[in-house]
Amino acid sequence: MELGPTRVEVFADGRVTVGGEAISPPDGIDPYSAAIAVLADYAKASGAPVLADAIDHVKGQQGRFHVHQDGRAEAVNGFPGTAGSPAAPSRPPVVAAAANTAYGSSHLETQFVRPDKPRPTSGIRGALYSATGGLLNLGPSAKDQNEAELERRIARPLSGSFNTAILSLKGGIGKTSTTVGVGMILAEYRGDHPCAIDANPDSGDLAERALGEMLYQKVKPRTITDIVRDIDQINSLTMLTDYMHHANRLHLVAGEQDPALSDALTAEEYLKIKKLVSQYYSVTLTDCGTGVSHPAMAGVLPEATNLVIASGYAVSGAKRARNTLQWLADHGYENLARNAIVVVTDKDQVSSRVNKRAIEEHLAGFCRQLITVPHDRGVADGDRISLDKIAASTRRAYKEIAAGIVDGYV
Repeated sequence: MELGPTRVEVFADGRVTVGGEAISPPDGIDPYSAAIAVLADYAKASGAPVLADAIDHVKGQQGRFHVHQDGRAEAVNGFPGTAGSPAAPSRPPVVAAAANTAYGSSHLETQFVRPDKPRPTSGIRGALYSATGGLLNLGPSAKDQNEAELERRIARPLSGSFNTAILSLKGGIGKTSTTVGVGMILAEYRGDHPCAIDANPDSGDLAERALGEMLYQKVKPRTITDIVRDIDQINSLTMLTDYMHHANRLHLVAGEQDPALSDALTAEEYLKIKKLVSQYYSVTLTDCGTGVSHPAMAGVLPEATNLVIASGYAVSGAKRARNTLQWLADHGYENLARNAIVVVTDKDQVSSRVNKRAIEEHLAGFCRQLITVPHDRGVADGDRISLDKIAASTRRAYKEIAAGIVDGYV
């Protein structure tokens, strides 16, 4: 006769209890695996599998499962939070039918194959999945499902070529770091290669932020000026990529470093580059200079599918972002302004006297979406940006921006 279930609980303060008693996991062992090990010991002592109810008070998740003497865990269907229950319905079976017909008679053989349930990657669900070698799969948590939905939006197939301009009215507030971070996220999740163009007239450092200054100095010093010079001879992707730099799957057109040349990019020249790049890339990010009055912007803005406006939490930066959107609306770009994404980067960790919430609410009223990027030393130090080194919250913000950008390609 099976005893009543043993309760396993995870609390917000990090405590884990089994049967009401706190456990202390050994170093290197996560609490959930340790709980299953304790339940396996119970099973050995009783000579029968132990029924357990798991409750995660942090995530609001629960599940029921058996733990055997060898540590195997098996979910109990029909319990809230487990496969096949109303709280977590299984996907409908896939029906594969094969029919053979001969001499007017037929034979129908049908097989029902249930597709693999999505694998959980975090929280108690992910831990139980790992600890049981995949035997106990409660499905992805709400957080995992949200992440999967962001990735689906980012990876959405596109028909045609689209261009997002990233601009600001003030330097040093995260415009180029946003271009690089979002570009790398697009490169990670999309099937096609995205391209980022450094159209900053003030000696832009897009390529350095993506590659790192030391690596950039070692590669061929090809810049946007070289493409302008040779554009009539570039008639294939192979030839174009010879003028570009590559940060994994993100392709980059580097900015001109010579101050005498960097300010010389015209609207006509930008339009030629954009037309060339659009033949081979479905997603292009253009890292613009500070301001909207540079001659090249007369070529950038009419060709932009949507905009990202970079801002900071400093009061002056927020005002400039608002003024940028107002200028766009007043100069024939009302649709771009209305559908813009404003990105507020906490680059310099402003004083606590600054009312961040008020700034966010103020700017949100001028655009389609406002996304905040937290302070992150992996971004703020001005060196190479690596998705492996930035904080999870920063990566999440870049994913939200990337998804919002692709959403705007309609």
